[in-house]
Amino acid sequence: MYCSAACRQKAYRERQGGGGGAGVDGAGVDGLIKEIGRQVEELVPQPPSVFYSGVTELSSSVARLRRVARTARDTAQESVTHIPVTEVASESPVVPQVPVDEGDFAALVESHRREIQVHCYRMTGSYDDAEDLVQETFLRAWRARDSFEGRAGARTWLYRIATNACLDFQRRTARRPQRYEPLPGMNHGGGEPPARITWLQPYPDDELPSAEEQPEAAAVSRETLELVFLAAVQHLPPRQRAVLVLRDVLGLTAVETGEALDMTAASVNSALQRARPTLRDRLPGRRADWTTSEPTERQRALVKRYMAAAERLDLSEVATLLSEDVTLTMPPNPFWFTGRDALVEFLSVSLDANSPMFLGHWRHLPARANGQLAAGGYVRRPGTTVYRAQVLDVLRFDGDDRIAEITSFEPHLFPAFGLPLRL
Repeated sequence: MYCSAACRQKAYRERQGGGGGAGVDGAGVDGLIKEIGRQVEELVPQPPSVFYSGVTELSSSVARLRRVARTARDTAQESVTHIPVTEVASESPVVPQVPVDEGDFAALVESHRREIQVHCYRMTGSYDDAEDLVQETFLRAWRARDSFEGRAGARTWLYRIATNACLDFQRRTARRPQRYEPLPGMNHGGGEPPARITWLQPYPDDELPSAEEQPEAAAVSRETLELVFLAAVQHLPPRQRAVLVLRDVLGLTAVETGEALDMTAASVNSALQRARPTLRDRLPGRRADWTTSEPTERQRALVKRYMAAAERLDLSEVATLLSEDVTLTMPPNPFWFTGRDALVEFLSVSLDANSPMFLGHWRHLPARANGQLAAGGYVRRPGTTVYRAQVLDVLRFDGDDRIAEITSFEPHLFPAFGLPLRL
């Protein structure tokens, strides 16, 4: 909990101080250092495009090395984290085969950071919590390294630890989706109040694992990262959620899932049979098959029109881009609207330059979140000269024609999307 958006932004920047993002390969720390040396030697200042490309590659490698060093430092320190509910340990003594050196161990787990963070995000629906749980996973992995039986199974081993770390977190927080409630004096529209998931956050497409980092096709499918899917999964009890993600998203067998969760294969299948109908009931009917598709050119054009209309304060143009039953939610805030008329009525006050409630002038930058098109909005308040980050709108479309859903998030995650906090 933060006292203000500014405090949240500061905390996020401090947490992201290490930079980085991609993992390192099996060459370990020494190999990465040598690679950085090679990149330095190959730097040439001309032509500028080549120089820029080389510096970008070098910067990425240095950031990865910093992440490895930070993970090594943290695993070497005494842990002060919450005592886990679910222990990760082998039933019989195993000769350690994981690297005992902190640096080599950090390089090993760092190569799986992105996919483990995506897994934690699917389990929790929160980008911030996923970051914390990745670090918790690595700390637990270091403490339980004696149970690791070889490098070939590092991914499965880490998934097991991460899943149990997520289950422990969910037991501590006991989060449950609620329904939005009407606010006095506000026209929310005639539709049913949508589910309110206060902890839901967007996930940057740029931080998704590449095909080389995560070859399993099921695990990288974008439909299991769309906000509508993430919101639906949050309605499942934690253990059912874990079973569904491990079985239907990651493609593990019932036996493998049972080993990860200390369940029998029969219990896994039973939990999955209960989870699937609940999930289907929470998903839009037209997406029952969950076929993945990239945004179309028409949808990209709609986003450009949406951003341009807001910058011109053209409310009538914004209205033409919305479906009749459009829904807008603003987690974690209590504001919600169902239907175009209610949403336009809400926007009319803040977009009218003659209104005493006029918010200011807008600018937007395009973004991608959860496999969907998004727009980062900046506001220049009346009497000021700087556009400050205001909201990240993640958009879902009704086919190619209209915007069917807008999920508006607070701006503290702008840096994760490569968006500045000021223009």
